[in-house]
Amino acid sequence: MTTCAVINPASAGGRAGRVWPAIERRLGLQGLEVRITREPGEAAELTRFALKEGFDRILAVGGDGTVNEVVNGFFQQDVPVNPAASLALVPIGTGGDFKRSLNIGGVDQAIEVLRHGHPRPVDVGRLRYRDYQGQIRTRFFINVVSFGMGGEVAARAKNFLSSVSGKAAFFWATGEVFLRYTPKIVELRLDGEPAGTRHRILNIAIGNGRFHGGGMHVCPRARLDDGLLEVTVIEALGMYELARDIKVLYSDNLYVHPKTRHFHAKSIAADAQSPVSIEVDGEPLGTLPVEVSLIPKAISVWASS
Repeated sequence: MTTCAVINPASAGGRAGRVWPAIERRLGLQGLEVRITREPGEAAELTRFALKEGFDRILAVGGDGTVNEVVNGFFQQDVPVNPAASLALVPIGTGGDFKRSLNIGGVDQAIEVLRHGHPRPVDVGRLRYRDYQGQIRTRFFINVVSFGMGGEVAARAKNFLSSVSGKAAFFWATGEVFLRYTPKIVELRLDGEPAGTRHRILNIAIGNGRFHGGGMHVCPRARLDDGLLEVTVIEALGMYELARDIKVLYSDNLYVHPKTRHFHAKSIAADAQSPVSIEVDGEPLGTLPVEVSLIPKAISVWASS
């Protein structure tokens, strides 16, 4: 198996770049090729080039944003570049949400997975959205996309706490945004239903994976390989409610809260009359409308045996 490592040296406040040489020595992979990103978005291109060159395993070294970019590099014009290729990860980032769905605790366990694990087919989401310039774009995701307060928090989640704790940085951004956030009216349509449902929301998350925001169980019943996306609607909350219930909203018991709704679907469309920000795997992208669909078992990802 030929492996190409795509590294974002800026992940976790530059920690990824500092610790990578030691990790590379520990991996001991023969013929390992290393590609280093120098700007946002470059990981997708480096991945695409590597797959075209014949590498059959891509190692994403960085945080959730790096993993998302690498996943996008597995596709070109909605078509897989190499359907037989697999994805592995060495998680070094501020949030580390996708690794939680794979039950990878950190770098040490990721190295064990590379040595003794196996590739596992998982689903991939396809997102069509409007970017900040008003153009319709396509983006793939393997973990979570959200819109509403989540999109605005993502734009502020890289802050002075990011290098210390992804969860702390997310909490800070959440508080900052919530102080001036106005609930949005969003219409959802699931699996092509002709009539949608309207929700006055704090946030809506669509999950292939379970976690976002540095460990929030936003889609606690999501499974990476079940052919379905989980949709979690958190209705508008007042400041007191959010402060009182944040522990519940962060837990895997999220759905006991009276202002949550959840659904399962293979495709989701959402629109709003006013601007509603969206994010994917922690990265701000643009605004509604969005169309989300699922590609079953589109990528094999290395996981524990």
